[in-house]
Amino acid sequence: MDVYVNNKRVRLSPNQSIGKGGEADVFDIGKGLALKLFKQPDHPDYQGFPQAQQAARDRVSEHQQKLRQFPGQLPQRVVRPETLVTDRRGKMILGYTMSLLRGAEVLLRYCDRSFRQTGISQQQVVKIFQDLHTTVSKLHFAQVAIGDFNDLNVLVRGTEAYLIDADSFQYSGFPCRVFTARFVDPLLCDAHSDRPILQQPHSSESDWYAFTVMLMQCLLFVGPYGGVYRPKDPAAKLPHEARPLQRVTVFHPEVKYPKPALPYALLPDELLHHFYQVFEQDWRGEFPRLLLDNLHWTQCQCCGTEHARSGCPNCAPSQVPAPAAAPSAIATIRSAVTATPVFTTEGIILMAAFQERHLYWLYHHQGKFQRQDGTTVLQGNLDPTLQFHLQGRTTLIAQYGEVFSLIPGRGASRMAVDWGQGWSAIATRESARYWVKNGQLLRDGQLGPEYIGDVLQNQTRFWVGSQFGFGLYRAGKLNVAFVFDVQRPGINDRVQMPHWSGQLIDATCCLSCNLAWLFLAIQEHGKTVHRCAVIRADGSLEATAEVDPGAGTWLASLHGHCAVNHFLLAATDEGIVRIEPRNGNLFVTKDFPDTESFVDSSSQLFAGQEGLYVVKQQTIHVLTIV
Repeated sequence: MDVYVNNKRVRLSPNQSIGKGGEADVFDIGKGLALKLFKQPDHPDYQGFPQAQQAARDRVSEHQQKLRQFPGQLPQRVVRPETLVTDRRGKMILGYTMSLLRGAEVLLRYCDRSFRQTGISQQQVVKIFQDLHTTVSKLHFAQVAIGDFNDLNVLVRGTEAYLIDADSFQYSGFPCRVFTARFVDPLLCDAHSDRPILQQPHSSESDWYAFTVMLMQCLLFVGPYGGVYRPKDPAAKLPHEARPLQRVTVFHPEVKYPKPALPYALLPDELLHHFYQVFEQDWRGEFPRLLLDNLHWTQCQCCGTEHARSGCPNCAPSQVPAPAAAPSAIATIRSAVTATPVFTTEGIILMAAFQERHLYWLYHHQGKFQRQDGTTVLQGNLDPTLQFHLQGRTTLIAQYGEVFSLIPGRGASRMAVDWGQGWSAIATRESARYWVKNGQLLRDGQLGPEYIGDVLQNQTRFWVGSQFGFGLYRAGKLNVAFVFDVQRPGINDRVQMPHWSGQLIDATCCLSCNLAWLFLAIQEHGKTVHRCAVIRADGSLEATAEVDPGAGTWLASLHGHCAVNHFLLAATDEGIVRIEPRNGNLFVTKDFPDTESFVDSSSQLFAGQEGLYVVKQQTIHVLTIV
């Protein structure tokens, strides 16, 4: 597609895509600039959705005036429109250019405990929110409201928080009409609806409400309306989306607190009281800066708990430090389940893979990256930009498109792969590596790299199983999924996929010998949904499912599932469940409640001959279920 910047033609291609949301596509046009292109009503993502097409017409029409009146003198952390992008005649605004932020992550990732354990401390998060607090205060002083304030339009680099999507800001009589369900102020919504529907305009107070939601999520890994609400009175049941409207928070006695979240007792009373006032008692106003400036995390010398209180909530002040207990090697039995310890570390388990009938893993402890046999493969600190893959005893470390293969007894080798959207395009199985370079999908062969097929450069994500692989790329107007045989060349890119048009937040896939289970988190129409698509090895669609991620189902988490033959095993906070496709849908066909003590929704599962391996942050057990 051709657009014009300062009357000069700029040709956009899918290879340049660096982001895709519900309302626009974003491209890297070089020289440190990004170009945001608004989706027109005829965009493929809107086909068959007349309401979305009309919303696009209204949005494009308003932008013709709103962007020309964008306020000046805004805080430096606002990624503001720099030059308007137009059609050939220079009359119709199609988008705008802006500074390109490299090496930044969306704030949403800081709510993910697995991401945070790669070296991002709680105190670093406090500094991020201090920086964000300054920017929000300055925006309000300039009579600008953010409006649709959410953790996808905040980009974090180090401890700096940048605001993007500035075209949706509310200023000069132009209202912000869009909202995100998890962050919209319920006081502005229809209280009698079964989900948040914005009825009153955003304001500075609603911005601070969203700020408070994001802070709580990043500190505790659960938002104010997380957990599962199971009231004893059946008449009190609510759809999960309606909980903010009825103020049924995570503090409610009939809400089951999620296991992977941090206990809120780790926070100081002043901050907890503020959360309670905002989410339970409808207090509104600027977030008190002192609550951030006085928030200091420390580690208890007795039990090792990290907390932000004056004293450890787990220890009495007079408690004498006890010697650390050695990990138990004794199996634990719960009715029909036996759990046998396999591995325990005081560090962090970073990666696990089941290959050649063995479980392999990589962990970090005391400045060393070590394998399951205790071998140190690398020394250094945790780094969230590192990605790990295992191939038997070989450890692969990827960063910004460079992959280092650390082979015991043979040193390290280096290769370059495509890199985009924060991911290096490489995957492994027990006998080979697979990677994308310059848009070509390759694999290890006997005499060197072997060509499999062509994909989209710097845009492709893929996964491999024992028999076949699955991949996808989505950029601009392209939305393609494909399968391929792990042994032979050739790509089948006619995979049947359900329609989706929003912003892709996360994607993962696990494969059995004949099925690929694709898991997607998508921000669509202001709401996050989790989807699962089960694809056969021939590319046909077996089944699909879609859920609200807060509803407490097996699909609340995208990661850690285990595909076995024709079914899936998933860990939840209430135990392991078995899911099977039937008549195009996915059903829980069996649950294992006796496993509840040994798993939670963040656990990884691997099926082995000895039983079912459960990998957590610091432990590995093997479960035997009678």
